[in-house]
Amino acid sequence: MAAPCEQVSRWSAPSGNVFGAGNVKKGIKIPPTSEFRRLLSLATPERWRLAASLGLLVVSSAVTMSVPFCIGKVIDIIYTELVNQGDKMKERLQQICSILVVIFIIGGLANFGRVYLMNLTGNNIVRRLRSQLFSSIMRQEIGFFDKNKTGELINRLSTDSSLVGSSVTTNISDGLRSVAQAVGGVSMMCYVSPKLAGIALCIVPPIVLMSRFYGRYVKNITKQVQDSLASATQVAEERISSIRTVRSFAQEKREVAAYDEKIDHILMLSYKEALARGIFWGSTGFSGNMIILSVFYSGGLMMTESQISVGDLSAFLLYAAYVGVSIGGMTTFYSEMMRGLGASSRLWYLMDRTPTIPVSGGVIPTSEVVGNLSFNNITFSYPARSDMQIFSDLSLLVPAGSVTAVVGASGSGKSTLGTLLLRFYDPTKGSVVLDQENIRDLDPMWLRTQIGSVSQEPVLFSCSVAENIAYGAQDPTKVTAEEVEEAAKKANAYHFIQTFPEGFNTMVGERGLMLSGGQRQRVAIARAILKDPKILLLDEATSALDAESEYLVQEALERVMVGRTVITIAHRLSTIMKADQIAVLDKGAIAEVGSYRQLMGLNNGMFRKLVERQTITS
Repeated sequence: MAAPCEQVSRWSAPSGNVFGAGNVKKGIKIPPTSEFRRLLSLATPERWRLAASLGLLVVSSAVTMSVPFCIGKVIDIIYTELVNQGDKMKERLQQICSILVVIFIIGGLANFGRVYLMNLTGNNIVRRLRSQLFSSIMRQEIGFFDKNKTGELINRLSTDSSLVGSSVTTNISDGLRSVAQAVGGVSMMCYVSPKLAGIALCIVPPIVLMSRFYGRYVKNITKQVQDSLASATQVAEERISSIRTVRSFAQEKREVAAYDEKIDHILMLSYKEALARGIFWGSTGFSGNMIILSVFYSGGLMMTESQISVGDLSAFLLYAAYVGVSIGGMTTFYSEMMRGLGASSRLWYLMDRTPTIPVSGGVIPTSEVVGNLSFNNITFSYPARSDMQIFSDLSLLVPAGSVTAVVGASGSGKSTLGTLLLRFYDPTKGSVVLDQENIRDLDPMWLRTQIGSVSQEPVLFSCSVAENIAYGAQDPTKVTAEEVEEAAKKANAYHFIQTFPEGFNTMVGERGLMLSGGQRQRVAIARAILKDPKILLLDEATSALDAESEYLVQEALERVMVGRTVITIAHRLSTIMKADQIAVLDKGAIAEVGSYRQLMGLNNGMFRKLVERQTITS
């Protein structure tokens, strides 16, 4: 059972998100060797730690490889002395064991250093990767977030980055250790008995071939699992953040079922991976046991013919076991590397993607902002809904220092004017001009610092009241308590904040849900006041409030509008009587412009009809 919005997206989503399997294949055509090199390049800043870790790896592997040889010699000493009934066996045995204890201590310390440095390196890489990925996500234009869900992006930051980080550190360390032990083991096997080595190693080529196919399969499965996990995370994140809506409609069971459907798909993919893993390890385990049996049989025959000693046969068997374990480790390394490559392709997409609207870069005017605005012949459709045109040849002049109210039916594009002014989107045709400068040419970050906005449902961060108000400043860390309090007083927020037990240090909860609607509005207004913008954008800031809250908010807004260019998007038409001009939107264009009195004087005017209709319904 899918959630309502899940069903809608299946029917109407124009292109899906960038993370689907098809998009990954179409968007990222990187040869496997290039993918692998780029994955390894993540470890470049940690090269000195890695070099030290590899040095310790050589030491620990050498110690490990010396163990079977030394044990074989000990067995030969014991066997020879028992046969000859010598009385020096105890002394020689003590000497060899003392030497081995020292070697084992060195190996243990080297192994500790290797594991510690690798984990330290891995954590640094994951931290750097997450920072770069988050920075890249934050640079993307708003249209990118229209198409990609928050839960999926969070999954890339958490799960995928950890998987990629471990694949280039701990996994490579373990893989190199397995390679070193396999090479050392095979070399020692050939040294001890070339004949037995030839018998034992006949199974290696099939295992290597099987590992290659298994690794490719795991890489494909991992991509599917990560995509499905991201989708499940998105469902969970959205429903948990909207728990009040879910609860009010009593849809808990439906949402649980929707999430279960997502994780059931992940489970089915995991079953496929488990089946492949079981077949592979069952086959390799059987092959390894057959090797040991063959060595036992052939070695026993060779001992009867005095071609090999008991100690050498024991050492050979231990080396064969080491090689078997190392081949298993190499297989695990290969499959984990394929998992890392599967996860990394989505990260590369995000990190390489160039936003269509940059966060910064462009002209920063040296003259003071006056505040003259003009929308010139604007044609616009949202990127996610390019087939639905919002504006068609729209033009509107907003004089500096004036209050312009924008009205119209729901869906006419009133709020869209604000998003174009903030340059969240660029018009398909036409231009938005600030003081004779096309905002496309201006630095977007500078532009947004000149605009303060208060929306119908302002979003507050889950921190204190003071921190939310200070967020309006260019550098919130430099805002003083006095400035925060002054902004709160101007916004009619100081009184209710003082009634809280912790005052300005009161936590507002996620999205500010611990405050009432009117309180959130006044905190948002205080945030805009502290920003001290030249242009103020009010998006139906009082439409959802009760009479008392509306009065307080409206009073605060009138105070903050003085000396600024204001665009107010109006829902309650009675609140805009004092506006310098009113623009009526209809069918993607400005149908009427004038003062309240002028527009009400038009007998068949659209604004007059809107007012009369609203008066009747109220």
